[in-house]
Amino acid sequence: MVKVFGLSHLFMTLFLHCFANFMVVPAITDVTMAALCPGKDECSLAIYLTGAQQVIIGLGSLVVMPLVGNLSDIYGRKVMLTLPITLSVFPLVILAYSRTKYYFYAYYVLKTLIAMATEGSAQFLALAYVADNVPEGKRAAVFGIMSGFASSSFVLGNFSTRFLSTSATFQVAAAMSVVSLVYMRVFLPESNMRIGICETDCLLEKSPSKKWNLYNNLPSINDTICLLRTSPTFSKAAAVAFFINVADVGLYASLMYYLKAQFHFNKEQFADLMIISGIAGVVSQLIIMPIITPLMGEEKMLSVGLFFTATHVSTFY
Repeated sequence: MVKVFGLSHLFMTLFLHCFANFMVVPAITDVTMAALCPGKDECSLAIYLTGAQQVIIGLGSLVVMPLVGNLSDIYGRKVMLTLPITLSVFPLVILAYSRTKYYFYAYYVLKTLIAMATEGSAQFLALAYVADNVPEGKRAAVFGIMSGFASSSFVLGNFSTRFLSTSATFQVAAAMSVVSLVYMRVFLPESNMRIGICETDCLLEKSPSKKWNLYNNLPSINDTICLLRTSPTFSKAAAVAFFINVADVGLYASLMYYLKAQFHFNKEQFADLMIISGIAGVVSQLIIMPIITPLMGEEKMLSVGLFFTATHVSTFY
């Protein structure tokens, strides 16, 4: 099935895209500190800007993500997957060229604007691609495998950063982002979408049309509320996703700066910490999850995942 529906090419596309984005994570804290508060290990401005960026991106995504999802039903997953992968190249190119104060601000503004439209869209479009081509009973295991590929890219990206200079890190990341785009356009087939089959009647009932009309394709607030009311499963999943993301974003937006201020972490030490975390994710998602998910079921697996996430977050308090 993987070969028939091109899931192997989807996994490779996601791997290359995540590799490019993850490998700059250990370096971005040092770059931000050097641009905003040179020579210091503490910088409240950096924390405020990071928090503001996360809020703006979240609000923008709330509006844009449903539109991207609707458009992917009309124009195809591959076409819409091209958007986030292409746009993600530009912020990396800025820091690959220079990391001085004004270039950093240019990166910050461009990254914020682009992330409003693309943050997480590659992942959810990849999930939609899998859902289009994998029977319902087998999706959880395939989702776990796909998450394992993303975790593998996280490990290898951070491992690569461990041995590269800061400038080379952003240059390689920009190059890998371009490679992921070219690979996806050349090798990934369009999804085998089964349009029109859905469980609910509100947001998803609008028949796809090739005629472009932004306001017709953008779900209204009433559409979203109607979907939440008519699909208890979706509303519960949305609530879980909301609260878990609030916790994750709040933690990771400040964790890097905390480690920098308290323990004087640098790029290499950030990379080491992330490699350890990523290896645990690879083992659980590529080996453990595909085995036990069919035995335990999706609901129990979700409960286990939430328990370990809460335990992980609580260790920092």
